[in-house]
Amino acid sequence: MSKVAPYGSWESPITAEMIAVGGVRLSEIVVDGGDVYWIESRPAEGGRQVIVRRDSQGDISDVVPPDYNARNAVHEYGGGSYAVHRGTVYFTNWDDQRIYSQHRGAEQAVALTPEPDIPRGARYADLSVTGDGKFLVCIRETHFDNGDEARNEIVCVNTSSGDVAVMATGEDFYSSPRACSVHDGVAWLTWSHPNMPWDGSVLMSGSLSRYSGQLALTTAARLAGDDDVGISQPRWSPDGILHFASDESGWWRLYAWRDGRQAEALASDFDVVGPDWQFGFSGYTFLQDGRVVVARGGPRSGRLISVGQGARSHREVEVPYSEISYLTASHESDAVYFVGASPTSSYAIVRCDIGTGECEELMSTTAAGLDTAYISAPRPIVFPTTEEAEAHAWYYAPTNPDYDAPSDTLPPLMVVCHGGPTSRSGTGFDPKLQYWTSRGFALVDVNYRGSSGYGRAYRDALKTKWGIYDTDDCIAAARYLKAAGLVDPDRVVIRGGSAGGYTTINALTFHDEFAAGAAYYGIADLSVFIGDTHKFESRYLDSLVGPYPEEAQRYHDRSAINFIDQLSTPMIILQGLEDEIVPPSQADLMVEALERKDVPHAYIGFPGEQHGFRVAANIIRAQEAELYFYGTVLGFTPADDIGDDVVEVKNLT
Repeated sequence: MSKVAPYGSWESPITAEMIAVGGVRLSEIVVDGGDVYWIESRPAEGGRQVIVRRDSQGDISDVVPPDYNARNAVHEYGGGSYAVHRGTVYFTNWDDQRIYSQHRGAEQAVALTPEPDIPRGARYADLSVTGDGKFLVCIRETHFDNGDEARNEIVCVNTSSGDVAVMATGEDFYSSPRACSVHDGVAWLTWSHPNMPWDGSVLMSGSLSRYSGQLALTTAARLAGDDDVGISQPRWSPDGILHFASDESGWWRLYAWRDGRQAEALASDFDVVGPDWQFGFSGYTFLQDGRVVVARGGPRSGRLISVGQGARSHREVEVPYSEISYLTASHESDAVYFVGASPTSSYAIVRCDIGTGECEELMSTTAAGLDTAYISAPRPIVFPTTEEAEAHAWYYAPTNPDYDAPSDTLPPLMVVCHGGPTSRSGTGFDPKLQYWTSRGFALVDVNYRGSSGYGRAYRDALKTKWGIYDTDDCIAAARYLKAAGLVDPDRVVIRGGSAGGYTTINALTFHDEFAAGAAYYGIADLSVFIGDTHKFESRYLDSLVGPYPEEAQRYHDRSAINFIDQLSTPMIILQGLEDEIVPPSQADLMVEALERKDVPHAYIGFPGEQHGFRVAANIIRAQEAELYFYGTVLGFTPADDIGDDVVEVKNLT
């Protein structure tokens, strides 16, 4: 028999501890012969990124020693932190940002690149190894202690001597340097301020020559892209044909460079890749016979699509994973590897035989052993919003087989706005969302205008409208569900992190739609953000808001801190105190304003945390503090054993 208890107060097996300790994040799969490698980000180890190897016998072991963290800080978001060649692993170490080599069977890693002039001053990312294993080709970001902007370059590193030589320099940004394994070709991407790489980037190619133990570019040519076309993920096929993704059609489609021109490799009405927030993403791969494989997700399952040369031999295989990322192959079989998840299964390292469609999970994470009866299935919704437009979201109903709510009551609604803002929310099992739905919250995860995955026009809709359309769409999603009679109209909350935190702060300041909210490392003052963030995003607001100072009034009008007299909604603010992307000064501004206004609020600053929390204890505290805060302001008692000391809620009457 089900128990009867108010929404929000249901007891759930999906705990904050499950989110933190079991919430290992998986990324960057590399296949080296019969061995498969990947990165695990482990909250139980302070968020340390560990390179893991599964050998040909199925044995799984850590590669890097316990005192190393395979993570880099290029663009602050990092990615592309390691490469493998015949059992030797090359990786960047977080503490000093140098490249290290770890030979198979060795107990210790050896520093390869020289110690920089200033601590962490030379950072490396997007590592790839030449076919003979003699060189690493990668991105180096050099920082200075005189306040000058960081310098980004393509460099090569001699894997024997550690000598570093510059291959390309002079542009604002570089990424994706890839040397061909069957000829001397090399390809890379470049872009300049104020563009982000998905706004406009250029595909370059050249030839490599060797001299004095190093590599050099002898020629360079511009192949594709411009300020209005986003190019992504250049890759060489096994037979030496350059492939890449371009969004010039309105979707990120796959192309090949053949006979001196760009040829479509797959005519898709979906995005083959996503925005390159980090290095090392992989949205497609090649089989041993040269066929290219791309992935397409869906609400409940996905498909792997293989295509032969000239877009022939098209074949699709359905797989039980709605989210597929970091796709790669062994080049020695018809197997591909990826990070996969579905609405009822957490993220896993998956091996799939393209011929049979048979999938094997080599390693899985959080949801192991969890009864799927506690998992709320996402339902896609499309709803009207401002300017006679439509927006997208995933709706989750409150789900817990052990409980019913009192009759004639409706659940509170949590509106979730993702970060980015050029990012998206998917459908893979996420315990952070199910934590709420299993306690009696309805939840809507909004892919507001500006989100990726719906084509370039939808992504570009947010340009000059950030702070407007994202907020409008979150409000429109709430109104849509209220009109459908699915949620309590008086108990709607909003939460978000980073860009989603900015949306949350604006929604709570400029509108009266919400009863409370939670801002994780959110932006309160756009003008402060301009001069107080890192190089990669330092001109991002030029497109999202407008050039500064020409559009200074627009920056003022979309900064909640300038309109604090309108703020009367309870808010909890959570902030990493070493965040280089959204600095703690932004949280300080809001907390001071909430104090002056006597608005109920709570604040936790986490020492040692950057942009996104990585330490298990901090993840647990943040999750429980948010639940405690909502219970306090919405009037329900959580079933969880949360002490009053988890957070102080100030200005309660």
